[in-house]
Amino acid sequence: MTRPVTSRPAGFVTRHELWDDRQETAAHDARRIIEELGIELIRFSFPDQHGVLRGKTITVSSFENVLGSGVTFPSTLLLKDTSGRTIYPVFSPGAGMNRPDLAGAADMVMVADLTTFRALPWAERTAWVLCDLYFPDGRVVPFSSRAVLAQQMDALDERGFGSTVGIEIEFHVFAIAKGALGFDDVTQPGAAPAVLPASHGYQLLSEERIDRVDEVVQLVHGTLRDLGIPVRSLEVEFGPSQLELTLEPLSAKDAADHMVLLRAAVRQVCRRHGYHATFMSRPRLPNLFPSGWHLHQSLVDRSTGCNRFVGQNGDMLSPVGRQALGGLLRHAAAASLFTTPTINGYKRYRPNSLAPDRIAWGVDNKAAMVRLCGVSGDPGTHLENRSGEPAANPYLYIASQIAAMAAGLEDDVDPGPPSLAPYAEDRPLLPRSLAAALDALEGDEIFAARMGTDVVSYMIDLKRFELDRFATSVTDWEHNEYMDLF
Repeated sequence: MTRPVTSRPAGFVTRHELWDDRQETAAHDARRIIEELGIELIRFSFPDQHGVLRGKTITVSSFENVLGSGVTFPSTLLLKDTSGRTIYPVFSPGAGMNRPDLAGAADMVMVADLTTFRALPWAERTAWVLCDLYFPDGRVVPFSSRAVLAQQMDALDERGFGSTVGIEIEFHVFAIAKGALGFDDVTQPGAAPAVLPASHGYQLLSEERIDRVDEVVQLVHGTLRDLGIPVRSLEVEFGPSQLELTLEPLSAKDAADHMVLLRAAVRQVCRRHGYHATFMSRPRLPNLFPSGWHLHQSLVDRSTGCNRFVGQNGDMLSPVGRQALGGLLRHAAAASLFTTPTINGYKRYRPNSLAPDRIAWGVDNKAAMVRLCGVSGDPGTHLENRSGEPAANPYLYIASQIAAMAAGLEDDVDPGPPSLAPYAEDRPLLPRSLAAALDALEGDEIFAARMGTDVVSYMIDLKRFELDRFATSVTDWEHNEYMDLF
């Protein structure tokens, strides 16, 4: 194998000054890993608008050239809904969205963020690196999920704050009932796989239940450990075939990067061992319980690293924490498109289910949309948003929370008193559907102001197209309801 060189790469990256000292150091580490482990293939990936990883696999002999030039890909990858269908007329002027830089399926450029470089424990002699997206003239692609989060973090930094995020995610793992694909399976979107339960369920945190899926637990834990993802706990949830995983607190960027790789890793390693892992909230399978993604979050002082949510003198939450909480509540309906971006995810919002159904906060109350965790003087004080679904784009989910909290700080929003009965009190309801979430987002100017009008309009277009496809599909409910009656 040719030994990688150690100089800074020339070309697109240097011309547009896209590397800093951190990238230089990370490049040195990446070259060392390639040499020591005999890496032959590197997956250059980016999280698309749905939080799904896409990209190209580069051979090690091309690695140095690609570090300098970046990797091109068609702009249409950013213009597709969840089925993979391009929703805009890309071959018309402006690509149908007044964006000449996206017309004609023109190329964009992936540039490796080498701080994310790591070897993949499940793929032989293969490494992985996340990428940022640029136009050929060096401009940042505004529709890049990573760019949207970076923008919110920069705005927070200007106010002297950083963001700490903890991830608590539920998901299902099933045994695959049929291995080989048939031609009936290769549809658009792809047909759901035939699966069987991997565990019985209904015994929350049962040691015997988790032992029955120990193969899955060992697979998931070993893979994430080898990736350097800081797993805090793995446990069985209440539903059949349902697991929960939590991570140690991280910065907002690291949390999103870890989450997007975590989902890909769990799905890929489970598939290789005869299991199907899904982060869909509520699969249409008998007796299952929906999964959620709870986002634990606090703001820290950028200069000292101290948690700015810690209350004093008997107050459970600081003034900064109360304002941030007020922002999360005020903008919760509009943020639902980012916390719960699928049609399926809204079928989780039901009373008395440990999933929220209205916009309220509570003190250590798991029925509330936002749960305050901590007591006066507790350095671990934080807010847990329980409204998210596991399929959410990590970057947009976290970015929406930062934007809402920042708005709460600027507008000095009072969250009001905590709810004592979150499923019974007269509080505003969360959107009951993706369509209602889209209407709420269109009616709240804060996200357009902070994320950009183009970005918000683009996300609304993507989801409207998805809704239109759903509206014209005949569901099992309709078929069973009307076929025999009329």
